[in-house]
Amino acid sequence: MKKILVPTDFSPEAENAVKVAAQLARKHDFEIILLHMLELPFYNLAGNSPPTELPEAVFFMKLAHKKFETLLAQDYLNGLTVHETVDFNEIATGIVDTCNTHEVDLIVMGSHGDEVVKELFIGSNTEKVIRTSKIPVLVIKNEHHHFDIKEFVFASDFKNDNKETYVQAVKLAKILDAKIHLLNVNTPSNFTTTAAAKVRMSEFIGNNPFDNYTINIYNDETIEKGILNFSRIANADLIGISTHGRQGIAHFFNGSISEDLVSHAKRPVITFKI
Repeated sequence: MKKILVPTDFSPEAENAVKVAAQLARKHDFEIILLHMLELPFYNLAGNSPPTELPEAVFFMKLAHKKFETLLAQDYLNGLTVHETVDFNEIATGIVDTCNTHEVDLIVMGSHGDEVVKELFIGSNTEKVIRTSKIPVLVIKNEHHHFDIKEFVFASDFKNDNKETYVQAVKLAKILDAKIHLLNVNTPSNFTTTAAAKVRMSEFIGNNPFDNYTINIYNDETIEKGILNFSRIANADLIGISTHGRQGIAHFFNGSISEDLVSHAKRPVITFKI
């Protein structure tokens, strides 16, 4: 892992993500790419003129660079390799395109307070990025003065098509020096015996050389409640889930979003695309 992309709208929530990225970069010698997207609704009406030639675009470009100057002057970015980028595109599309162009390894995004779950899993820019991104997306909900991940819950159904996401999770755990708590949630509508679940999970991880893990089967009313309740018991610093593109988020978080889930959403969440 060498490059981290942090999309920013210069809000406090976005700065929380920048601060986490800075801590990761300082500890592991990563580069940070800060991206500000300018969505110009009038661009489509402007014929063939490039957006950079529009007076409105020039104004917003200058405004963005001024805000970047303020951000880059923050002490927590001192000594780090940080690149600033301003682009004209739909936000989710622009983020994915920037990742491809700069060979980014991780996206770190800020999200807004207690609305994070609705924002993360229901049709927002964050959800769109998660759905389309081929690389892991780390969502930060609050400020972390010390982003120290030691207990990492990785929730999955542990089917064969999820193995690549496990490889990605292990890679991250090694970087963070964290223990992975592998979690399979049993629900009344999708029940598996503990013995069968343990066999499936053991076969799933196979001969992976990473051995700092636990295997856990947790029974609850829904998958989302199970993830939340187990993560609270394990005192998790980070929750990881696999996603199947458009259907992946619904697979783990269908139905109504409980108040418990909203309150628990202050924990960072990282998604891995199958």
